Amino acid sequence: RDEKGQPITTQIFADEASFNTEKRIGVFTKNVRVFDPRFNIQSDKLTVFIHKEEGEGLEKAIAEGHVGVVRDKPDPKGGPPSKAVGLSEKAVYTSSDGNVVLTGSPRVQQGLDTHVATSPDTVMVLNQDGHLTTHGPSRTEIRQEAKKDKNGKPSPSPGAEAKKS
Repeated sequence: RDEKGQPITTQIFADEASFNTEKRIGVFTKNVRVFDPRFNIQSDKLTVFIHKEEGEGLEKAIAEGHVGVVRDKPDPKGGPPSKAVGLSEKAVYTSSDGNVVLTGSPRVQQGLDTHVATSPDTVMVLNQDGHLTTHGPSRTEIRQEAKKDKNGKPSPSPGAEAKKS
């Protein structure tokens, strides 16, 4: 259930699916897309583990192959959330802590900033608030929007004015 007590619905789309009701494990393959209020995922393969207790929902999800994860990051000022987009070869979501763990040369873009693993062994953790923690070597690219003047045109950077002699 979400913070308002509403049930959470996870929708999984795939071309092929198999479900082991005894073990409560579902395996989805080919064009896998997951829509959940906590995250969206696309991948080649998805294995989901459902809680044993009825009505407890998703316990864990493992996405593999060409993984893309989108997670909202709340705006501290109360505006619309920004998106964190993660790309990796594998992602594991665990409902108990709400973390998405990205492995296999992960990269995460948050707004204009991009965090890129510089080792295939680097692990990136995207928590339920959209905060990113990186374990292992990485590169961070911080971009800045070009400033615009009142007419919406890019304004020259300071010191770029031609000097009058």
